[in-house]
Amino acid sequence: MKSEHLLDARTGVDAHFPRNAEGHLLIGGVSAVHLALQFGTPLIAYDEGLIRDTIRAFHRVFQEERVPYQISYASKAFCTMAICQLVHEEGLGIDVVSGGELYTALAAGVPASKLHLHGNNKTPEELEYAIESGIGAVIVDNFDEIDLLAELTAKAGRPVDVLVRVAPGVEAHTHDYISTGQQDSKFGFDLASHQVQEAFARLKGVETVRVIGIHAHIGSQIFDVNGFQLLAERMAAVYEQGLRDFELPFSVLNLGGGFGIQYTDEEAPPVADLLRGVIRAAKAAFAARGMAVPTLWIEPGRSIVGPAGVTLYRVGTRKIIPGVRNYVAIDGGMTDNPRLALYGAKYHATLANRLPDVPHRPWSVAGKCCESGDMLIWDLPLADPEPGDLLAVFATGAYTYAMASHYNRIPKPAVVFCRDGEAKLVVRRETWADVARLDEPLREPGP
Repeated sequence: MKSEHLLDARTGVDAHFPRNAEGHLLIGGVSAVHLALQFGTPLIAYDEGLIRDTIRAFHRVFQEERVPYQISYASKAFCTMAICQLVHEEGLGIDVVSGGELYTALAAGVPASKLHLHGNNKTPEELEYAIESGIGAVIVDNFDEIDLLAELTAKAGRPVDVLVRVAPGVEAHTHDYISTGQQDSKFGFDLASHQVQEAFARLKGVETVRVIGIHAHIGSQIFDVNGFQLLAERMAAVYEQGLRDFELPFSVLNLGGGFGIQYTDEEAPPVADLLRGVIRAAKAAFAARGMAVPTLWIEPGRSIVGPAGVTLYRVGTRKIIPGVRNYVAIDGGMTDNPRLALYGAKYHATLANRLPDVPHRPWSVAGKCCESGDMLIWDLPLADPEPGDLLAVFATGAYTYAMASHYNRIPKPAVVFCRDGEAKLVVRRETWADVARLDEPLREPGP
């Protein structure tokens, strides 16, 4: 499949995953049935080639628009050593939001200069770690952080580049829990009450901090370019003010990420079109002010890894309530994918070992946790599942493993990367012993 089609979600959520002659789903050329037999279930399998081609398609849009740019992978979507290495190989920087994500990227061999640290409550330990590592940039989120950065950079004797995170008052049309650009938000300096200008003034007085630009992020799972157009206009005005009134050494405008992906068979606009619209909005906003467009940074996460991930589950028990609902239980659930429980996320799924079988009635997919709310998909059209069947849930590459928990002391799943018919284990499956390995007994167990 040519990479120019990889940002076009209109072809169907499972269009990138063909079948073999036996009617089994293929992921990166590997049979889902073979993956489940070799690595067990639940299993999150990524099409590595799809990730790489999607990244290259992002690069191509910027190159066609002829603007200076940097793409940074938002690692909160899925952070392991393997994905950090992959995106670095494809020319991306990496955004991290904790000491753990920073440690993972550094352990993967990614230079600290390619990393950027986000977060509304960075601890002193995290900032010290970032500074000592030689972090590429810190995205400053609040006034307390300015004071802490001034103290820590002076103590370390090492300057740091920063971007000022702006709360621009732009509301994306998405779920409340994943909207971040509105005025009433825990993130960033409020534009409407002039906090941004005060932040500029304070940072200008910190000798060990160099303010290279501004940042904003208006939300996630966005399909409409209008919010980005308004964002670009407001940020261009802020950028001009920082240069003119505060004489800050700006060179970067970071417009965040949040590009939506397709989770079900409902149509969604191509991500390429949205990205192109964002770039052109920035061009227009700066041209209107007689300014050259600065280096544009974006932070895609979900749109890079989300479509490439498929979670494989083994079908267990069933419950049919005549005239009410049919339930099918799987060997995972909200411990490896809490998104339905958190904000009503929807998915498309199929029986990976029985692709030719035609769905003829709805089944609701239940997890194995001791929670009525542990549901994965409501009323999914399926061929009648049998115990032992393999259920494949599409577009689970983002915010699934990253949000996985040990609720009910259930171990986390394994993760594999698949490419050209070969599968590589990149995260080992946890055991029951792994779940309890940090426990300290109240007293030594008796015989």
